[in-house]
Amino acid sequence: MGNLNLAVLGPAGYAKDLGKKGTVSDITFYNLKKGADTVTIIEPTRYPERLAPLFYAASMADAALVVVGEITPTFGEWVLMLNEAGVDRGYIVLQNYLTSGDLAPLLRGTVLEHYEFVDEDPITLRDRLLREAHARQSVEPAAGVVGTIPLDHHFNVRGIGTVILGGVVRGGIRKHDTLKVYPGEKAIMVRSIQKHDDDFDWAAEGDRVGLALKNIESDELDRGFVLSNDPAVQSRTSLEVRAHLVKYWPAPLTAGTVLHIGHWMQFIPARVEAVRDDGDWRQPTLTLALEKDLVYLPGDTAVLHYLEGGKLRIAGRIELP
Repeated sequence: MGNLNLAVLGPAGYAKDLGKKGTVSDITFYNLKKGADTVTIIEPTRYPERLAPLFYAASMADAALVVVGEITPTFGEWVLMLNEAGVDRGYIVLQNYLTSGDLAPLLRGTVLEHYEFVDEDPITLRDRLLREAHARQSVEPAAGVVGTIPLDHHFNVRGIGTVILGGVVRGGIRKHDTLKVYPGEKAIMVRSIQKHDDDFDWAAEGDRVGLALKNIESDELDRGFVLSNDPAVQSRTSLEVRAHLVKYWPAPLTAGTVLHIGHWMQFIPARVEAVRDDGDWRQPTLTLALEKDLVYLPGDTAVLHYLEGGKLRIAGRIELP
């Protein structure tokens, strides 16, 4: 089986013609399944009044479907988010007589420059997405492979106990694995694994999973917590990082500025404590004090957001040490 995680950015509810509605919160999931192949579709329900759902959708995505009916600041924000999150594969559907030439100046130099323009035909698009999912076959993890799963939802199920929903972003896991919950490093056991409502003994990178957990209660968890048995996982409340600001950013960052760091399913306030730019203010080194622990793997990137930025709320990205 294979799975494709697809962010859909367009009119609210556009994905209802592509899949069956599943979990609903500030992000809404739709599920498309044919045989053993699945497409997990994510829409940022509470966007644009909140920026975090847009980040979550982009962060989870292997690819994006962008539906454009007019060129607006919202469309510009989609382009910046997908570019900074590195969603380098996708499709664009044009509406209201827009042409690819109308979009070209905004897409130039971004990952969307390489997206494919497709017709607005849900049946054809569903088949296309399922073929792409089929090409991403999950491979059973070898013995000793470690895995990492950021969780996006958690709840208690009568007769089962604590259940989390999330995506395997690195490696793989097996039923009865012992994992740690970050932050905090509490040890838990994976009682069972489901992928799109089917039981499995394992899950691999790219799979969306529901896990029943032992040794933890649902109210001990929160969105953004990470399950992992990878010893390389870091959990920090202070960082010194190299930043890359978007080309539209108007001025150097200054000490005291409050940004939000987006990584996996985390969206954490961080105060700039010091700035060193070494002659290029668009690529400064920042000292950041975070409101709570950021969980990550060394070498990851994270997106910088500035919620007071008006029409420019995406500041850039950082490299995590």
